[in-house]
Amino acid sequence: MNEKILVVDDDENIRQIIHFSLETANYSVIEACDGLQALQLFKKEKPNLVILDIGMPEMEGTDVCRQIRQHSQVPIIMLSARDDEFDRVLGLELGADDYVSKPFSNRELVARTKALLRRSTLTDSSMSRDQVILHGHLQLNPNTHQTWWNNLEVELTATEFEMLHTMMKRPGYVYTRDSLIDSSYKHNVAVCDRTIDSHLRRIRQKFKAAGGYPIETVHGVGYKINDCKTILTP
Repeated sequence: MNEKILVVDDDENIRQIIHFSLETANYSVIEACDGLQALQLFKKEKPNLVILDIGMPEMEGTDVCRQIRQHSQVPIIMLSARDDEFDRVLGLELGADDYVSKPFSNRELVARTKALLRRSTLTDSSMSRDQVILHGHLQLNPNTHQTWWNNLEVELTATEFEMLHTMMKRPGYVYTRDSLIDSSYKHNVAVCDRTIDSHLRRIRQKFKAAGGYPIETVHGVGYKINDCKTILTP
């Protein structure tokens, strides 16, 4: 069965362009013209990925993203007619995996879609089904895309998981933003530094809620996984 993409935009012309591009790439596509319809279709159709316009009447894309993230880690790509850093950072901090400004290249949007879907279904054939990477209180299963802190599960998006998985391969090693971009975003997808910062901020917020602080900033250089032995208290 083809993977299913939910496209949400109040502009019918934009929806049709995206629909055609994704169908040409062998994806199944469903459309919503507003946020309420998007949430109804998301619940009914259970898409594998959502492409979501940030600026819509009645219910903005940011509100749709927030509601989806309350119960799902499905990959989300935000679209916006405004090439505004505030919109980009807001969308990413609400849990979107990627952000594309209008007008966009159809080929680039399809490439970003493919990259996110690959990450969300990634399995590592070199590892056994039950093998878990352990480091202090931090645990990660590359096959099931699950993470835990002190035995409490922490749900991450596909991009957040890939970033944490990369850093866990070399605890204590300092990763620059560029190295995290290279390891977490393949297929020649352009990503800015603020995108990486937003994803890392989200990861930290999620682990903090579970009493964890696994990622440290090395000022002027980058980020690293610490010893993961300190448990934060409320």
